[in-house]
Amino acid sequence: MARQVMAAMAALAVSPGAFAFTGGAVPERFGGMTLGVFAAIIALTMYVTWLAAKRVKSAQQFYAAGRSISGLQNGWAIAGDYLSAASFLGIAGLISLYGYDGFMYSVGWLVAYITVLLVIAEPCRNIGKYTLGDILAYRNHYKTAKVLAAASTITVSTIYLTAQMVGGGVLVKTLIGIDYEVSVVVVGVLMLAYVVFGGMVATTWVQIIKAVLLVIASIVLVVFTWAPYGFSLPGFLEAVVADPKVHAQVAKVLGGDGGMTATELGQRFLEPGLYLKNPIDQISLGMALVLGTAGLPHILMRFFTVPNAHQARISVIWAMGIIGGFYVLTLIIGNGAALNVGAATIASFDRGGNLAAPLLAQFIGGGSESALGNFFLAFVAAVAFATIVAVVAGLVLASASAMSHDIWVGVVKGEHATPAEEVRAARISAIAIGAIAIAIGILAKGQNVAHLVGLAFAVAASSNLPCILLTLYWKRCNTGGILLGMTVGTVAAVVLVLVSPNMSYPKIEREAAQQVIEAAPAKIASLEAALAGAVDEAARRQADSALKDAQVALTTAQTTVQSLEGKLTSLVGLESPLISLRNPGIYSIPLGFLCVILGSLLWRRDRHARDKWDELYVRQNTGIGAEQASQH
Repeated sequence: MARQVMAAMAALAVSPGAFAFTGGAVPERFGGMTLGVFAAIIALTMYVTWLAAKRVKSAQQFYAAGRSISGLQNGWAIAGDYLSAASFLGIAGLISLYGYDGFMYSVGWLVAYITVLLVIAEPCRNIGKYTLGDILAYRNHYKTAKVLAAASTITVSTIYLTAQMVGGGVLVKTLIGIDYEVSVVVVGVLMLAYVVFGGMVATTWVQIIKAVLLVIASIVLVVFTWAPYGFSLPGFLEAVVADPKVHAQVAKVLGGDGGMTATELGQRFLEPGLYLKNPIDQISLGMALVLGTAGLPHILMRFFTVPNAHQARISVIWAMGIIGGFYVLTLIIGNGAALNVGAATIASFDRGGNLAAPLLAQFIGGGSESALGNFFLAFVAAVAFATIVAVVAGLVLASASAMSHDIWVGVVKGEHATPAEEVRAARISAIAIGAIAIAIGILAKGQNVAHLVGLAFAVAASSNLPCILLTLYWKRCNTGGILLGMTVGTVAAVVLVLVSPNMSYPKIEREAAQQVIEAAPAKIASLEAALAGAVDEAARRQADSALKDAQVALTTAQTTVQSLEGKLTSLVGLESPLISLRNPGIYSIPLGFLCVILGSLLWRRDRHARDKWDELYVRQNTGIGAEQASQH
């Protein structure tokens, strides 16, 4: 029966008739080829799921792939779990629009794994069984810790999940014209197939395949982009600095050239401050990225899939190498897109620059009218789609594990469920979470959810990480600290984001858009005159690029004014933000740690936490009895 259902899902997912191809970055006549590339990659992952489904017979296989994944395999799977569409498309896009500042996101995410390697990977593998709840429940009040961990896991995963579902729907629609709702449903159907039938086994191998494809796609882009400059980094960057399209983009971001020469404008593209202008906000962002990674539930789950702590450490080292190497490639991809495609063209498809890498692929293959160019774009688009599905599958598996293993088995059944019952509960939970994810993704159509990824990291860093670290390394940590720290950390991170500039403030946005509309006629007329009077090709290209930017800005401003008609306040009723920081981690992370400490010191009735300290200390350092870590 499982095989029949999976076959039906695969047929739906890869059938061209399931899509309404309306045209996007890919010309309509190349639509069949694009869908064929998608179908091939989806079919490969579904075949892997079919093979995995035959192996999933127990709870350990469903949650932890039978602890049979090697360090190398798990390293690739972690990379596949971590390199989301935001990494592949978002960072390359930020670099193409803002140069140096876009690359700083790569640094933050890479450094995060040093924290994971040094303080998280080995003790979590030795103490936990399947979930975050197992780690926290080891020496704290069992049911309280399980409920809190499950609530936090579901909260973080849902926040991250919403951003992935909405981002996936928007990006796939923009790339190849598939209807938004269909894109979201297909992502959901595929993700459910991986999780429900293949569990962690299928999810792991899908993530490995996706990571390999992602690295291959990136290497191909880099080779074709860099080769004309003899693989010389100085030569390549000199071409970026000298490009008129880059000069126009820098002048646009700065609000004018400020009297700088063309060379100075190009050099400014390779310097900090075009995008991340507030140093305190940069520090806060770095704290959330570095510390939040170590608290993400779907990343923590990966350490339960390896046979021992040694392999857990090896997996982190491999993940750091793969992720670090990939992020170096984004430097060439982002700058290559700025050089060859241009910020104006990239922004005309997506204001956030998320299509920089696919459009660069189309360019190096011969352009939008060539079959090879559109094949390259189709391959990159399909890899991006697989990226979204793999990350979503990991998030759903983490949430389903929290619901079934922590809540149903741990709290409701008191650890007295058979393996068959637990697997059945996990699959039902996965279906429920998947259905909710699809519904949220469709309902959130048109919403700005860019801040949700940052919020997920902020919540993980403010609630999960303080509880994990202090449970593992502070003898006096107890249930009171976990309760207070996790609750306050989560609430603080969410509330601070709700009152930050991340939210939409209709009154302010409408006023800014109105100013653009009023200034547009004079600006466009001036640029048209400059274009007509251009004396050389370089000046003509620069004026033409600036004119296109001005026209796009006018159209966008007019759309903004229309969409915000009659709206005055944000989601929480504010006309303007209460704080200036977009990333609240600098406030919420120390608050989370402080609350765990205060709660532990004030809660004096939890002798169990102290009594279990010696046992926990031995187990986290030696791994003795790790398989029975959650049985106490």
